[in-house]
Amino acid sequence: MSQHSPDTVRVNDRDYAFPKAPAIVICLDGCEPAYLDAAIAAGLMPALAAIKARGTVRTAHSVIPSFTNPNNLSIATGRPPSVHGICGNYLYDSETGEEVLMNDPRFLRAPTVFEGFHDAGAKVAVVTAKDKLRALLGHGLRFDEDRAVCFSAENSDTTTKDEHGLDNASAWLGMAVPEVYSAELSEFVFAAGVKLLAEFKPDLMYLTTTDYVQHKHAPGTPQANAFYAMFDRYLGQLDAIGAAIVITGDHGMKPKHLADGSPDVIYAQDLLDKWLGVAAARVILPITDPYVVHHGALGGFATAYLPEDADGAEVMARLRAVEGIELVLDKATACARFELPPDRIGDIVLLSTVNKVIGTSAHRHDLAALNEPLRSHGGLNTQAVPFIVNRVLPDLPDAPALRNFDAFHTAALAARDGPAN
Repeated sequence: MSQHSPDTVRVNDRDYAFPKAPAIVICLDGCEPAYLDAAIAAGLMPALAAIKARGTVRTAHSVIPSFTNPNNLSIATGRPPSVHGICGNYLYDSETGEEVLMNDPRFLRAPTVFEGFHDAGAKVAVVTAKDKLRALLGHGLRFDEDRAVCFSAENSDTTTKDEHGLDNASAWLGMAVPEVYSAELSEFVFAAGVKLLAEFKPDLMYLTTTDYVQHKHAPGTPQANAFYAMFDRYLGQLDAIGAAIVITGDHGMKPKHLADGSPDVIYAQDLLDKWLGVAAARVILPITDPYVVHHGALGGFATAYLPEDADGAEVMARLRAVEGIELVLDKATACARFELPPDRIGDIVLLSTVNKVIGTSAHRHDLAALNEPLRSHGGLNTQAVPFIVNRVLPDLPDAPALRNFDAFHTAALAARDGPAN
């Protein structure tokens, strides 16, 4: 543990208690609360069942869009996208006219909790499943002081001391680099977390997984239950060491398909092309990232840029009449309601109903790799996530007041009195 540590650390206008035991946040990607309920009911998560019995159990709300990057960066900064700027996995850069991934730290507008604690003298560890988050989450950390580790399971065999705080994390852990589309990618994260807790002894640690399993398998299925049983084994080890742990998620997951198993899609670009002229408007799907095999870039949230001469009110009215569209908002209303950065959002925002997804044009989505009926996320219906603490915090609110980005504030609070065991 760090010596001469302050009582509190202030990051993005929030005060965090400096933990006297390791404070760990685990983000289970795509974890609809029903996944945990089903696995516990099947007797497959004894460690989590014990934690729930003695700790604090709540539901939290994710940020909207309920996608990976906005929520991981909200958890990492303790603030919504209006503060940190990451409002999707993907955005339209109106200055260049290009659609770009938001995985570069240049898009980040606020320091992370990790950077703030590191600057205050803490030891910090971050392990991600996919490398798309690693540069954003590790921004501001200095790896030459032996107080920071940040790497992804995906690229664990190429880590270096100078860039990640650890040479060849795969060899260090004794696990081969997993396939990116696998449950093993998340298992690598958990295994690394256990070893880091025992050897590196961080003050603050973040473990964030991939939702590959959740995109393919519903709660209670053998594959989903096997994933959560695996997680439970590592959770038990982390808990036994005495860390304060918060378990949450970045978003939930819902079935998004027809009775025959085919995706149930609203192709918004095709609609706007028909109404306004081909390519006059531009639909952006912020779920888009390099890993589209399991979701085909189809999610429950989209934003659209309209031509200057378009009647926005009329377009919005026509979209609201489309079956499967739950909500259509203008930019100002959407940014105020969902705490989004206006300069990175289009003229209108669309959210789909629980079993629908929004696409661009039918010919632009390659769905050949979808071997199971589509499950996806992005809208209000995948905003509920678990929020479980392995210590008693009776004053902790429930959703909607409780947000997943309260996780580190809660973990640090839970750890302020030292180890539990």
